[in-house]
Amino acid sequence: MEDRCCEAFIAPLDARLNADKRDDTVVQPDIIILCDKNKLDPKDRGIIGAPDMVIEVLSPSSGYLDRVLKHKKYGEAGVKEYWIVDPDKKIVDVNILENSKYYVRSYGNDDKIPVQTLQGF
Repeated sequence: MEDRCCEAFIAPLDARLNADKRDDTVVQPDIIILCDKNKLDPKDRGIIGAPDMVIEVLSPSSGYLDRVLKHKKYGEAGVKEYWIVDPDKKIVDVNILENSKYYVRSYGNDDKIPVQTLQGF
C-alpha cells in the first residue's frame, strides 16, 4: 500500500456522504479519518464524499442511529472502516467494508485493535 497522509477530524464537521450522487445525506461522525484531501470542501463546510474511516461513540440516545441508520448510509457511501464504540459495555465493533458489505469484529477493553485505514497504527 502506498504511503498516504491521512488527517483526523472531530465533530462537529459535516460529511456529505454521496454528494456526487445528488444525495443530501449529511452526517457528523464523532471522529473522521480522511486520506483524500480533495474531499475537503474549499469553502470550509466539511467533507464532500465518503471519509475513509469514521468512529461513532454510542450514547443512550444514539444506538439506533449509529448501529442501523448510519451503518447503512456509511456502507452505501463506501466508508471503508466504521467503528462503533460502546463505552458502557467497553467494546468496539469494527466494521470493514468488503464487496459492498460490512464485516464486523468485536473487540474488548484489553484487545489491540488493528486499523486497516492506517496501516501499522
